[in-house]
Amino acid sequence: MTEAAPVVTLDGPSGSGKGTISRAVAQQAGWHLLDSGALYRLVAYAGADHRLDAADVEGHARLAISMQVTFGVGPDGSEQVLLEGRDVTQAIRTETAGQGASRVAAWPAVRAALLERQRAFARPPGLVADGRDMGTVVFPQARLKVYLTASAEERALRRYKQLKEKGAGVSLAALSREITERDARDSTRAVAPLIPAPGAEVIDSTGLPIEAVVGRVLELGARRSLWPPRT
Repeated sequence: MTEAAPVVTLDGPSGSGKGTISRAVAQQAGWHLLDSGALYRLVAYAGADHRLDAADVEGHARLAISMQVTFGVGPDGSEQVLLEGRDVTQAIRTETAGQGASRVAAWPAVRAALLERQRAFARPPGLVADGRDMGTVVFPQARLKVYLTASAEERALRRYKQLKEKGAGVSLAALSREITERDARDSTRAVAPLIPAPGAEVIDSTGLPIEAVVGRVLELGARRSLWPPRT
């Protein structure tokens, strides 16, 4: 596969911080951003919105192809996701939506439907792609592949703090169980399991501030001449 523009992939489990890191790297590099996890969340959300049976694989695959999605930035600079013109940014970031995304992501028909859609995000000057199989399946020829991880305990605590800040009533113990279950499901699925891509740079962000991880990725990109070194 020949890429239309250079690609950096950041894969990793839920709560590893790859979304935050990817947005920061893309912003500092001046590159485009693909949040592939949001696409799977959108498929699950749209399926429920259309009252599809939760096990209707073909129905969800059709939605993956036809749904109108726009990724943008809100007035305050925050993430904004539009589905059919409606702002669903908060709706697709719930734990329920995350569990739905993990379910539909295990279906080969849905993954096939989203594959070319994801690859189309690779446009000059470059793309930072965040997900679980960006370096292994979607962009196997990426110039830089990063696998971002952290301990399950830290990932659960990060998610707990995020949800508490949004006023959600959540249990740290329940989040820890859900993350452990999702890790097992994502890493053992038959299609595109969650594993580091060949040649990926593994970064364990446990105990590291966001700025340090962003700096590490920018340093790795500069070594590959993807962007100028930081001064």
